[in-house]
Amino acid sequence: MTFSIDRRMAMVGAVGAAGLMLTSGPSKAQDMMKPALPMAKARGFKLGDLDVIALLAGSAPREKPHGIFGVNVSDDVFAKVSADNFIGTDMAQFYFTPTLVRSGGNIILFDTGVNAAGITAALAEAGLAPADVTHVVLTHMHGDHIGGLMMDGMPTFANAAYLTGQVEFDHWSKAGNDGFEKNVRPLAEKMTFLKDGDTVAPGITAMATFGHTPGHMSFMLDSMGKQLLLMADLANHYVWSLAYPDWEVKFDADKAMAVQTRRKVLDMVATDRIPLIGYHMPFPAAGFVEKRDQGFRFVPVTYQLMG
Repeated sequence: MTFSIDRRMAMVGAVGAAGLMLTSGPSKAQDMMKPALPMAKARGFKLGDLDVIALLAGSAPREKPHGIFGVNVSDDVFAKVSADNFIGTDMAQFYFTPTLVRSGGNIILFDTGVNAAGITAALAEAGLAPADVTHVVLTHMHGDHIGGLMMDGMPTFANAAYLTGQVEFDHWSKAGNDGFEKNVRPLAEKMTFLKDGDTVAPGITAMATFGHTPGHMSFMLDSMGKQLLLMADLANHYVWSLAYPDWEVKFDADKAMAVQTRRKVLDMVATDRIPLIGYHMPFPAAGFVEKRDQGFRFVPVTYQLMG
């Protein structure tokens, strides 16, 4: 299915380069909730004729990360891998990174963050308002992806069409959860449902990557012979999930399927040298993947996607 929209869109303003947040290493994760040093909320990339903007809709610490990542490995193994990669075992910093894609006359937002305040602030830094968004695509329906859909009981993106995977929607419409009932079900009549291989807009194809949730989807961008994968939550941490794809993640609904999917897709992007944006990768969340030992290594983008 292909969607053609005639709406005029606002021109995307200049976006800031990603900032580097330095801290003094607080002893408790709760100290991270203090006001942080400035950090950019938008970073633009060029992929052929597509403009791609990573949007930092929020960031938060999480204590005891071994209770989330690598739940099938020992404390000693988790500690050694963490130390080898210069990260601690007491706290992890989570990033929530929706992605905006301009394709022709369409301004397409993939996921919406934890709340409306976060995503609207990031859009503003990219020179856009919620009303400029023509499509909202949901990769899956965990709360940190659907939280920005509604604001004060009204749709945040009043002019948008909504798209999501049929399998994912059907699952949550039956299983239910507070976030789905509050943010997704009110928009159900405006939804178009996707299956593997469907076209969202020219150059954007849906890819079934089930496991993290029953109908989790990633999206392949393709323009002028160049590709970029929006992998969403296929891997949730650049070391504890991407580098060690067999490590189970607490939030994966079907852990065995998630591992299988992770390995298959990461092997593909590593072999074909396709860059990706991962929803929870360190902002600006874009990078390459290379094969290493029995897993993979995340290589952050520097200037490769500037044009």
